[in-house]
Amino acid sequence: MSITSLAAVPSAHRTAPVFRGRIGRDARSGHYAVPHRYRLHLSTACPDGLRLAVGHSLLGLDTRCPVTLLPAVPDGPGGGHAALRPLYEASAHRYTGPALAPVLSDDWSGRIVSTHTPDILRDLDRFRPGGDARLYPSGLESVIEAVERMCGEGVEEAAQRAGRAGADPAERAAALDILLDTLGRLERRLSGEEYLADGRLTAADIELWVTLVQLDTVHRCHLDASAVHRIAGHRALWAYARRLAAHPAFGRHLDLDAIARRHHGRCQGLEAAGAAVQILDWASHAADASDASRR
Repeated sequence: MSITSLAAVPSAHRTAPVFRGRIGRDARSGHYAVPHRYRLHLSTACPDGLRLAVGHSLLGLDTRCPVTLLPAVPDGPGGGHAALRPLYEASAHRYTGPALAPVLSDDWSGRIVSTHTPDILRDLDRFRPGGDARLYPSGLESVIEAVERMCGEGVEEAAQRAGRAGADPAERAAALDILLDTLGRLERRLSGEEYLADGRLTAADIELWVTLVQLDTVHRCHLDASAVHRIAGHRALWAYARRLAAHPAFGRHLDLDAIARRHHGRCQGLEAAGAAVQILDWASHAADASDASRR
């Protein structure tokens, strides 16, 4: 995959995080990677929560960094989680905003380290024994960041614009063209390749897989049937998504009912004909992942 062509995609807009601490390499950093000190709080119904859950499993951190699962539909004011309110109030004096997930917290201090998913995912690599990076291997950082931009701008945002109720038809068509062009570039990369970068699983694969889950389970519901058929025509891309869904680190975190409840709780748009045209049988592939994890 050409780094130049990927990097040309504009950076996706992300809401500014409230907390953005980092896990350093040693005690001088304040927050350093030691087992059992930190905890992830997330909902796998949320795309960022799903990214972190998959990364956490790929790194084998179940005993080194515990996870607290949160409800699919936030139960606190402003779209926040009631269970996270004490952490936010302990971390910011007179905090009045929503207690949003995901969160990486420090059990030693009872405070938040970070709410910024990309930083958290990068820092989870530091928990691996010996510090050997797995999700962000040396030399592949620019490729991974470029894939993240492609998924954010070329897929997520384009799909939202293509399915936006009440939008100008020309704007929707232009957004669909961007979406299909991006999927086509990824399709060409994955034709004959198992993974996106250097023949191994990296954070780029986590990003793309979660993006494809969202595209088929959420954004598809607001597109017309013709658009969904064109999206589904990228066979190598969806074969890749199906293969990863059967991987225990991916599929076992896929809660389709929770994703649907979160979507219906947040969505303000109208369902379109594409809602009836499911691209993948995610439940079946996730079941394969559960079977594999029990062997």
